[in-house]
Amino acid sequence: KFSDHEETLSGSDREEDEDDVEAALKKEVGQIRASTEQKLRRFQSVESGANNVVFIRTQGIEPENLVHHILKDMHTTKKKKTRVILRMLPISGTCKAFIEDMKKYTETFFEPWFKAPNKGTFQIVYKARNNSHMSREEVIKELAGIVGSLNPENKVDLNNPQYTVVVEIIKTVCCLSVVRDYVLFRKYNLQEVVKSNKDVQQNLSSLTEEQNSEVVKTEPEEEEKRSEEVKEENK
Repeated sequence: KFSDHEETLSGSDREEDEDDVEAALKKEVGQIRASTEQKLRRFQSVESGANNVVFIRTQGIEPENLVHHILKDMHTTKKKKTRVILRMLPISGTCKAFIEDMKKYTETFFEPWFKAPNKGTFQIVYKARNNSHMSREEVIKELAGIVGSLNPENKVDLNNPQYTVVVEIIKTVCCLSVVRDYVLFRKYNLQEVVKSNKDVQQNLSSLTEEQNSEVVKTEPEEEEKRSEEVKEENK
């Protein structure tokens, strides 16, 4: 209900009130837009549902190029830039973690890399978290068959492939990506990629020495046991 004062307002007063309402509406619309833009941040953390797994959603960024750039920089400079992140994997597509859903989705998802005339050598790496209904062998077999159907010239190479198909199952979600330089960048391990070849060789040699020393240590113990057995027999 309008008060008597509002009913007797002049035309100019009414226009001022309308201007105030319009300004208030514009302000409210601006706040809504700002909150929406804030929700669609460039990088946003999303609950993954698995321990020790952080999922970062990106806006307007190609995950493969971003992660490859980071790893290439670390591989070149050999500068360690993180203490707590073990691996960084790009995720370009997701679908339900059921074999039929995965087959249907990857038929189009793989096309930019493997559909003729595109081709390349590839391998498939698989890891499942909080999921027990998927079969690793079945998933790899089915996805490899789809890659082969897109172009018969696509060949499996487990030593140094051009592309690595990363399959990460988290609960009921299948996360997919196709990455380059997976072997060169030490399986996209941020802790290992900064190590030089010399460091890797030293680690391997130290491990070999430890194993050899353990073998050598067991021999005297066996000789002591044998000598004790001989003494007991002589007694």
